[in-house]
Amino acid sequence: MPEVSRRTLIQAAALAGTASALTATPAQADGLSISADGITLVAEADGSIVVRDGSGADRLRIAHFMIKDTVLGQQRTFGGTPSLTTVDGKPALQVAYRMSASASAVTVRGTFTVAAHRASLRWEASGSATLTPTGYMFSRTLIGNTAPEKYVPATVWTKDARGGVPYEINAGSLYRETWADTSAYFRLASSNPSFTNAGWIHAPAGGDGATQVDLVVGDMRPGVANAVAAGTPLGVDVWNDQPFGLYDPGATMSVNAQVVNGGAAAKPVTLTWWARDFNGTVLGTGRLGKTLGPGEAWLETFAVRGCPQGIVFIEVKATSGQEEAFARTNLATLRPYDYQSDGTFGIANYTWLLVPDKEQVGRLMQKIGVKWVRIAYDGAPGISPAELDTLGIGHNVQLGGVIFNGTAEQIAAWADDRARIARQSGAAYFEVANELNQPWMSGQKAAEYVRDGLKPIHDRLKDSGIKLMNCGLGGMDHRWTANFHAAGGWDLIDVFAFHPGRGNFTADYAPPPEEWEQGSNGSYWNFLGALRKARQTLDEYGGDKELWLTEAYACTRPNHWWNDTHRQAAENTLLQLALCLSEGVDGVNWYQPHDSTIHHPQEADPKNPEYHFGLLNRDTSAKPVLLAFATATRHLEGATFERWHTFADPDLKGLLFDTPRGRLAILWSRKDGYILNRDHGADQWYPHPEAWVDHWPTKTSVSLKTSGPAVREIDCIGQERTITARGRRVKVTLDGAPRLYYGLEL
Repeated sequence: MPEVSRRTLIQAAALAGTASALTATPAQADGLSISADGITLVAEADGSIVVRDGSGADRLRIAHFMIKDTVLGQQRTFGGTPSLTTVDGKPALQVAYRMSASASAVTVRGTFTVAAHRASLRWEASGSATLTPTGYMFSRTLIGNTAPEKYVPATVWTKDARGGVPYEINAGSLYRETWADTSAYFRLASSNPSFTNAGWIHAPAGGDGATQVDLVVGDMRPGVANAVAAGTPLGVDVWNDQPFGLYDPGATMSVNAQVVNGGAAAKPVTLTWWARDFNGTVLGTGRLGKTLGPGEAWLETFAVRGCPQGIVFIEVKATSGQEEAFARTNLATLRPYDYQSDGTFGIANYTWLLVPDKEQVGRLMQKIGVKWVRIAYDGAPGISPAELDTLGIGHNVQLGGVIFNGTAEQIAAWADDRARIARQSGAAYFEVANELNQPWMSGQKAAEYVRDGLKPIHDRLKDSGIKLMNCGLGGMDHRWTANFHAAGGWDLIDVFAFHPGRGNFTADYAPPPEEWEQGSNGSYWNFLGALRKARQTLDEYGGDKELWLTEAYACTRPNHWWNDTHRQAAENTLLQLALCLSEGVDGVNWYQPHDSTIHHPQEADPKNPEYHFGLLNRDTSAKPVLLAFATATRHLEGATFERWHTFADPDLKGLLFDTPRGRLAILWSRKDGYILNRDHGADQWYPHPEAWVDHWPTKTSVSLKTSGPAVREIDCIGQERTITARGRRVKVTLDGAPRLYYGLEL
């Protein structure tokens, strides 16, 4: 990518001044107050706490607390008596709450303190042996807010002392409140947003039986507000105002960074940043310094000149003495492309995370060549069928809940409901349930699935025009499939669907099925070998069935040998999608659009692979795999597979396609083998290299004949270069990373 431009925009925003002494005063005839820089709490006569910002404007009212008890049920407070007190020698407010007559044995007390831009809210309940602290809640009323409350999972970046890539971990739960000129955040160690409603925030008690909530007031980003709330010495948040950090070629890209002093005293803070591209080139660095008071935030914006196509990795770090905090994000550029055909490639597991909004997510799906969504029906998460129709994106339905060995009435009611949803959705395909072949390769429940699940759906949809898929199998489970065929299931489907899971193997690793090892880290989870077994099965059982991969993926769980690095994921994605065409796959749905899970959106979990299947990072910035997916969909659109190309050297590999853009060759080497991260130890931990680090040690130079004066070479994320031919030949260097070539005569 080109050199970084000089920093064109630097903004410093002092969100707080130097902390003043805490004060406690009678606020008015019927109220008491305590204050610190940027925040005031006023206790009204009925025990309500009013929160004011530094300008003196009323922003929030906190009135009631609700307990949960296995005998008494849910019981709320009804006002209370406020008083002034001290906590650790500092002024505080206290409220002795009143309970209803039915809960008169329960005592609830609230204690409230302030620091710069921060209030500490603590509730203690006692008097009952059957309290359920996990169900506690508190009420809040917003005053003059300009946007609805938003739940924001708090995360922080960290590093393992053993090495490897940095990663994010969960660091609390935030509820963001927004006004035209400021923000506020309620911070809890944990909270379930599905329990929170317009009146109450779910606020479970901690190990000491008390509920602790911290409230931060100021124009801050979630990452830095969380640092202030948690009393972390330093906090950093980085973000980009462009959706997904994705720019058109040549545009000036920018990244915003906010740093905060979360400590109790002023201190000097140094901000450093760097930017690197996919090739490891350092595009720019910077170093700035500023003294920050308690709760004071500092904003900077840095600009990076764009390129035709590529990705930029950004890190911003704040230090003060031995204290340190950092954060990362990505920027990317993607060439425009006008897709023409219906296409083979889609998305699995909904387009559920509509961030920044539904329109932008829809545009992104169009931009990267998504032609199918696996699950879409009215009432489902994500983009509705009608909206997908407008976008020109086909949509299917996958629904489960098969009632094994149920009564005839239960099975009929289930099938009626699922068939109704499929019809109303306008689905082209209905995948009847998901991964019911567990335990893998056991062959269990195949006949029951046909009897209780597939056949009832088939009977209801046989004249609907909707094509039926079996439950997408976890791996190419040929034992289950044989039992499925024997039970008559093969004749009921139009499409054979499965999920070729992949571990630490290159996409073209193809051990024969008789050698597949079982287990969570077994070679059963290979890609090309599974594809070939599926193709063999379709040929053997006949019936002119379509072949769909309703889930395919490249998992980037950090620092685990079984999973891809971000670079390996991009390489394998390009090759996986090409191999789908070479093996005659009719449709493939990538799992999934975003990192994190639908039940825990934008949370972090470095140990759970389910959180790392996305094309986008948790913060919705592009991963290299997103560019690889777009590179594949563009160059393989309308392509017809010709053949594998055989080199004299058996370690060199090639696929040849006829495309509307010309003859396409995809070439790579396996001199370094098919096993990734093979030097791992006994446990799962493995130090992943950074995404810009080339992990293929063996390079092979090959002289190839050309069909013209030059050859276009395109890497896995779509970066291009032109190689000029000499005497109608070019030299290319092959390694384990697949590259695309136009202009070769093979």
